[in-house]
Amino acid sequence: MKKFAHDFKVVTNNRLNTRHFVLELQAALPLPEILPGQFVQVLVHNSPPTFLRRPFSIHFVDYAKNTLRLLVQVKGEGSRHMGLLQTGDNLNLVYPLGNAFSVPSSNKVLLVGGGAGVAPLMFMGDYLNRKNLRPDFLVGFRSGDEVSQIDEYSKYGKVFLSTDDGSMGEKGFVTQHSVFKQTPLPYDRIYCCGPDAMMHAVSKLAAEKGVPCEVSLENFMACGYGVCLCCIVQTDKGNERTCIEGPVFDAARLKWQSNG
Repeated sequence: MKKFAHDFKVVTNNRLNTRHFVLELQAALPLPEILPGQFVQVLVHNSPPTFLRRPFSIHFVDYAKNTLRLLVQVKGEGSRHMGLLQTGDNLNLVYPLGNAFSVPSSNKVLLVGGGAGVAPLMFMGDYLNRKNLRPDFLVGFRSGDEVSQIDEYSKYGKVFLSTDDGSMGEKGFVTQHSVFKQTPLPYDRIYCCGPDAMMHAVSKLAAEKGVPCEVSLENFMACGYGVCLCCIVQTDKGNERTCIEGPVFDAARLKWQSNG
């Protein structure tokens, strides 16, 4: 798939809570085909410490508006500067990078995400809807203060919610949610993204219940196109690059003890 490096115009910078915001970015040229699970590398302007591009999962694509969205968690200097972007500002992206989630053959699909790791799920939900498939979502947050966009996810499927402190939805991690207590599990495939420990736990549960699981890794990536080798992950084939062979992997292929 061909890669591009383009300036995008900031349409909106929507603050969701104190730690997360969504950037809607409009391309000057027609967007190419982009698939759920793929990511972009962002050049952060006016942030001298952030001299390498930063990877972000593609949160949503709207071809009618020629825009894409990025869900960003404020963690360091780069994301803090991105949070200061205003309507009309430019942001340079290299895109679309990496592989994508597979397309399921049935409607029995569960999309699981935690924190800012939920980013690819909305795009995946919309993509599946356009193929006449309606998934379930299971999303987890630390507390009710961080819960956001539930109404948006609900447009594409049923939403189950958990929070670590029980302030909204069920109390506990996503792996402790009643969805996973069903026997047999009423899903033919699970797609997961979020913190590594969470994805490891979800993949273990999926394996125990005999359900295939794909995960989208959040490894650090300096280049995004396989040259720097800083995003290596251990799989059943040895060393693989998260930015090229991933970021989406069959969870059963990962040697979790080596990468998380």
